[in-house]
Parts: sequence; C-alpha cells; structure tokens
Amino acid sequence: MEQKLQGLLGRFEEVEAALGTPDIHSDQKRFRELSQEHSYLSELKDVYEQFQTSKKDLEDNRNLLKEEKDPEFTEVIREEIESLEAKVTSLQARIETLLVPPDPNDHANIIMEIRAGTGGDEAAIFVGDCVRMYRLFADKMGWKYETLSLADSEAGGYKEYVISLTGKNVHRHLQYEAGTHRVQRVPVTETQGRVHTSAITVAVLMEPTEEEKIVIDESELKIDTYRASGAGGQHVNTTDSAVRITHVPSGVVVYCQEERSQHKNKEKALRVLVAKLAEEQRRKLHEERASLRSSQVGTGDRSGRIRTYNYSQNRVTDHRVNLTLYKLDQIVEGDLSEVTEALIGHFYQEKLHA
Repeated sequence: MEQKLQGLLGRFEEVEAALGTPDIHSDQKRFRELSQEHSYLSELKDVYEQFQTSKKDLEDNRNLLKEEKDPEFTEVIREEIESLEAKVTSLQARIETLLVPPDPNDHANIIMEIRAGTGGDEAAIFVGDCVRMYRLFADKMGWKYETLSLADSEAGGYKEYVISLTGKNVHRHLQYEAGTHRVQRVPVTETQGRVHTSAITVAVLMEPTEEEKIVIDESELKIDTYRASGAGGQHVNTTDSAVRITHVPSGVVVYCQEERSQHKNKEKALRVLVAKLAEEQRRKLHEERASLRSSQVGTGDRSGRIRTYNYSQNRVTDHRVNLTLYKLDQIVEGDLSEVTEALIGHFYQEKLHA
C-alpha cells in the first residue's frame, strides 16, 4: 500500500506542474481530465498528511504515558490515546478507499427506489427513516436530491419512495446500497414491547450518461392520467395531474403525482423510465457488472438481507463485508461514510481477484 501511495503522491506533483503550463487551456478535454485527477490526488494527499500527523501524535502520547506519574494527567493522556487510535484507524480506512482507482461512473447521477417489503406498516415507517438517512448523508456529502415519486403510508412513512441524487462520487458511494435492508426494533404500534423484524428493498439505477442513447418511441408508451391521492396538500386531488406511464415492450411501469402540473409529473416519470431502460441496456451489454432491479433487491423477504439495523443494540451490520458498528444512532443521522467506504474497498478487491 505504501509503495502505491508514494507513487500517487509523486504523480500529484506532475499533475500540478502540468496544470500550471501556459497552453493547458488550449486542450479542454486534457484540462478536464487533469483537473479531475488533481482533485482526487489532492484529497488523497490531504488525508495522508492527517494520517501521518495523527500517527505521530499517538506515538508522542504513548511515550508521554510511560513517563507520567500524575494519576489525573495519566487519565487525560489515556483518553487522548483512545481518541487518536480511533482517528488513525478511520484515516487508514479512508486512505484504503481512496486507493481504489476512480471509475468513469463515480459521479454519475442516480435514482434510488426504496420500497416497503415484509412487515406492513413498520416497513413503510422504516422506508421513511431510510429516506431521511440518505438525505442527511447527501447533505454531508454536498449532493443535491429531488423526490421523483412517492406513495404515502397511512401509518406514516412510505410504501415507496423514488429519489434522484446528483453530485461528486454519488454513484461511487451509493451503488452498493442496492438490496434488502432489515430492521429489528419495537414498532410504535406495538403495545407489548416486542421486537419486530421488517424489511425494505433498495434499488440503485444509474441515469444514462451522454454517451448512452436511450430513444423512447412515444407510440410504445401507454400514458394514463388520474387524480392524485394521499397527503400531498390541498391541490393534490383537485385535478387529474398524476401520471402513470407504461412502456409496452418492456412492461415497465412508472408514475408520478408530486407536482401540480401534469407536464412536470410526466417529465419526472420519464426520467425514471429512461433510467430503468438504461439499466436493462447495460445488463444486456455488460452482464458481469450490471443487473436488473429484481437481482439487486431480491424478493424483499427478511432472509435476503444485505444489512441489519438493530435499534435495541444500537447496531448496524453489513453482512457482505462482516462489518458491525455500534453507532446506529449516528448512521441514521447520515453518518454513512464508514459503511460505504468499507463496501467500496471490499468490492474493488473482489474485482481484482475475479
């Protein structure tokens, strides 16, 4: 790892020098490529320097602890050592993730479909919790998001929620969220205090890039308009503004009722449709690296899980990488980086050994 790291840090100097040449702006394609590489290497350099500083501080504190005789000050040093050990471990994991080479699709816009599975009302409530978690994570990462469609649940939460997310490394971090997420907790509706297990499914669709041409023949679309329903405000069921689109050849159905305007609802529904058709196209062209929604999320049953959220133990376990963190309270507030970075590193190693 150290050898690879030093090579990349050396490359940082080369890229910085290249960006400083007078004629660099004459080749815009080259300028964009170098700028993106500089941004990546700059982040790596910054994290590595923090890692080196924290390691030195940790060593200094350990040496100080050996010499210190005052019990009160000894306790302060021990607390500092514990904090620095956690920081060094976190920064090392961050470096390992950054050493995973950038992928052309890292910054691709995505659409997430989050649906209630096993567990009825409690599953729908957990959909709402996860929507909030992903939004808070997006805020921390500086991403933008937009609701494309939703279906409210009477008990709270959502039967289904479709959201688009855009920003730097959004696909890199969220592509492995696809699958069945299981929650274990005492539901608000439970009077006996018993823990229930529910499940939701998440699908992650990459929106088409400029190179991917998705042409939709309007004659192959069946478009229905209807009166929207649910907790959407006074306007929601006064006009036939909701839109449902069926792509007849594939059987894919999408809908939207979020906007007052039928035109805007149709626009959003078409975005989801295009993303789904693009995903199918990628599956056909690249079987080994893309998949349909059905293989991403399984059946939605409790058994086909990728992650478990256990509220009584404040625990999150990702079963694919055997990662268990006892900070569910922080994760549901959007602190997902430790989980997503572990997945990025794990699946990169799998690709290397495939």
